[in-house]
Amino acid sequence: MTEQPVVRTRAGAVRGRTEHGTAVFRGIPFAAPPVGGQRFQAPRPPQPWDGVREADVFGPPPPQAWMGPPPPAPAATGPVRHDPTDWLTLNVWTPDPGAAGLPVLVWVYGGAYRMGSSAEPGYDGSALARSGAVVVTANHRVGVEGYAELEGAPANRGLLDVVATLRWVQEEIAAFGGDPARVTLFGESAGAGAIASLLVMPAAAGLFAHAVAQSVPGTYFTPALARDVSAELTAPLGLAPSAAALADVPPERLVAALSELDRRMASLDRWGLVAHTPTPYSPVVDGEVLPTDPWTGLAAGAARDVPLVVGHNRDEWRLFLALGGLVGQVTDELADEAAAVFGPGPDAPARMRAAFPGAGAEERYVLVHSDRMFRMPSLQLVRAHSAGGGRSHLYELTWPAPGAGGVLGACHVLDVPLVFGVLDQGIALQLLGPTPPPEAAEVSAQLRAAWTAFARDGEPGWPAHDDDRQLTRVFDVGERGGVRRYPEQVSRELWADVPIGVLDLRS
Repeated sequence: MTEQPVVRTRAGAVRGRTEHGTAVFRGIPFAAPPVGGQRFQAPRPPQPWDGVREADVFGPPPPQAWMGPPPPAPAATGPVRHDPTDWLTLNVWTPDPGAAGLPVLVWVYGGAYRMGSSAEPGYDGSALARSGAVVVTANHRVGVEGYAELEGAPANRGLLDVVATLRWVQEEIAAFGGDPARVTLFGESAGAGAIASLLVMPAAAGLFAHAVAQSVPGTYFTPALARDVSAELTAPLGLAPSAAALADVPPERLVAALSELDRRMASLDRWGLVAHTPTPYSPVVDGEVLPTDPWTGLAAGAARDVPLVVGHNRDEWRLFLALGGLVGQVTDELADEAAAVFGPGPDAPARMRAAFPGAGAEERYVLVHSDRMFRMPSLQLVRAHSAGGGRSHLYELTWPAPGAGGVLGACHVLDVPLVFGVLDQGIALQLLGPTPPPEAAEVSAQLRAAWTAFARDGEPGWPAHDDDRQLTRVFDVGERGGVRRYPEQVSRELWADVPIGVLDLRS
């Protein structure tokens, strides 16, 4: 039997497993369980242990409310290594624990700030590690535990969990072969929103060298809006929105309360755009943990020394169109209603029709959601970072997903299996079909090469963005790919006078 790799951390030794040409260590605590007196508080260091800890199974996910039915639980085929409340664990894939100076990629998962787990099969870091990088995936608190604005609790606890992960990486990753001076954050959707936040957070300064933000969501809340969300959540429970009042409430009861809140959100007009999104949680611009929104902070020069890759997928909202059963069902009235909520300015329905005169109702519906929720927030983040003196690189994924009968296009989350090179597990099965086509492997190789090159030396392989040339790396096959002027010029011009700002309560 091959001897399994053992690495010593400050808290104790861990024994991993050799799999698929890499050494993998699962379920390493980077913080103490945030329960009991530590519930709804900032993360604290883990308790040390004696002997060698078996790092062979993932830690449990944080409490979360799924959008729709949750995935089936994996069969219990291995030993139970963790307490059910040991939510704050991480995993490491390394091509060689005995190496030195390897670039490090730290993944921040998405999930609408309400769900997600580093145990997701699609986040397997083996393929990226075989490219010569150390890969870290970590849990962070989501939903009520991570983002509810509560009296007596710090804001943005989910973001503070990511900061704790990065501190662990700085202290420990050299023992796994990684270089703490070459740490690259990468994440998608809510994970990209978290990364955008970390770029302007004082607590995260100096903890990473590069960042990749895939499909940045355009939702950041004022404290007033976040407090109102908490009050709306806890009122049916007869409880105050405070850490003290909720400290002993079982997490599953709060998850149920969040699911119940989902059913009445659309009627809460005072929440504006938020009432029409899949989540009532986002980072809170509280002035302390998160002092400003990312666009304002980056334009003022925050993180100007951190090279940044930002991009989006061409047809982001087609995923949600399909999940909502709306393919072929969108009327002109529904498209105009969506434009009135999500569109650029008070005359948005007319502006959308004029800007896209040949577009049908479904296309306009997808365009306005895609623009407001992901495409324009991503583009404006690049422009803000460049304006603040930073170096940014813009990309767009245009290769269409072949799954679900071809209705998805280059939809939201398609980039995730392609970046990880995991084309036959998790959501990849729905996006790519049971037998991924050769084109999927080709685009995946392009993305993995760019991300690992960026982690290695800060250069993804195409020029930095500027407002004159607008050079953009388009990820696709053959002549459809390459570097060209930003493809979404109509949307760019349509939103030119509409900044993405912090969302507040409506009076």
